Amino acid sequence: MKSERIIVCSGPSGSGKSSLVNFVLKKEKKIGFAISATSRLPRKNEKNGIDYYFLSLNEFKKKIINNEFIEYEEVYSGIYYGTLKSEVKRLNNLNLSILIDMDVKGGLNIKKKLPDKTLTIFIKPPSINELEKRLRRRMTNSDDDISIRIDKAHKEMLYSKYYDIIIENDNLEKAQKTILDKIISFTK
Repeated sequence: MKSERIIVCSGPSGSGKSSLVNFVLKKEKKIGFAISATSRLPRKNEKNGIDYYFLSLNEFKKKIINNEFIEYEEVYSGIYYGTLKSEVKRLNNLNLSILIDMDVKGGLNIKKKLPDKTLTIFIKPPSINELEKRLRRRMTNSDDDISIRIDKAHKEMLYSKYYDIIIENDNLEKAQKTILDKIISFTK
């Protein structure tokens, strides 16, 4: 598969990935965002084809069988996320480097498939306590969901050592400058 540069941005839910990704996309016009597919239901204000490609579990599994993903993972029990090959192709056709916000295992899978074309960036929260505060401030998840995400965050942090770059998001302006500098260097 022909590929431009791929930048993978991963980290626990609530680490600030989306804020940093959106910042990069506003600043750097030669980078396009690869919209992930998911089998979960949309949250309030999320739109199909903009935030995610929302697929039923059966649709997602059919695309797995048809080899339509560059990578996919069952991130939570019965909830899949993945990067469609068609999405990578769409951005390649526009001659854009590709920025993907994805789970840690998926990011490492892409790095394994395309090691010379992929930069992996792990967004680390200042602490698990701060991560929990951020998740609660969102007011989009139940207490059970937050507990699941915190438990998952502990596991995800173990994968950070396999990433090319770790950015601790304890100061948003500093994290924005660091991620933009690293991405610009990689895509030159």
